[in-house]
Amino acid sequence: MQHLNLRGGIMDAFPDNAPHTLVVDDDQRIRELLTKYLVKNGFRVTPSSDALAARAAMRGLTFDVIVLDIMMPGENGLELARALKKETQIPVCMLTAQSNTKARIKGLEAGVDDYIPKPFEPRELLLRLQNILRREQKVCNITEIKMGVLTFCSKRGELRRGGEIMKLTERERDLLKTFAKRPDSLIERHELNNNDQDGSKRVIDVQINRLRRKIEADPSNPVYLQTVRGKGYILHTD
Repeated sequence: MQHLNLRGGIMDAFPDNAPHTLVVDDDQRIRELLTKYLVKNGFRVTPSSDALAARAAMRGLTFDVIVLDIMMPGENGLELARALKKETQIPVCMLTAQSNTKARIKGLEAGVDDYIPKPFEPRELLLRLQNILRREQKVCNITEIKMGVLTFCSKRGELRRGGEIMKLTERERDLLKTFAKRPDSLIERHELNNNDQDGSKRVIDVQINRLRRKIEADPSNPVYLQTVRGKGYILHTD
């Protein structure tokens, strides 16, 4: 359960599966307005005053959607949006005083999922965020696999245990995405090892064992991620 502390981010009061929003705006008044309004409507919120603070927050927390201003000191919102789209699948809603057509086109070209000009109605922003999250969930429902209490969304590269997002390395995420394309089917070792058939067999075995420690109740007796001796692996799903 989590509560918001306006100065530092998050304390205890929401269910773990409440959507978590990163609000990035150098205007403290807008940060506080959005924080109070979104928290009131069931969101967890982490406010950040600029791109540097936003990047720091993302190193320690996982977000479902980002509300992002353009005009900020240092790295501006468009630059941050472009960088984020290369690094993550988290949807971005641009919230900015730059409301002309050219600015909106630049935002969409940067990969943002929605664009709201200032001044804005908080209710409209809330509805837009809810629509974004519904679209994301529909995609995840199509591309997700279940393993007991675990769910992996291939599009977002997220492994969840109930409402908790589990930390994955980039390699573990890639392996799960590969298995998610062909669940309950044999995938040969060389396919998991980027088709490198020369002497890297031990490497993939180590990576699989590390992944098992995250998805199996008893990694030494796996139920889901099983070895087919001499061939490869199968990820069984529910």
